[in-house]
Amino acid sequence: MLLSLLQVNIEDKIKNAPDDNYQIGILIGSYLPLFILVVLAYLLYRYNKNRNKES
Repeated sequence: MLLSLLQVNIEDKIKNAPDDNYQIGILIGSYLPLFILVVLAYLLYRYNKNRNKES
């Protein structure tokens, strides 16, 4: 229930954006956390794969 309250409608923000720079900031701010999580998951996978290979 909390997650549904925290979700932001990106399309509405972009439609009501004052200029293009604001739109770019919204997109970067929306996708950056997802990108960071994907990179972190890959690094953890690679670290554990190499650690198991050495054992």
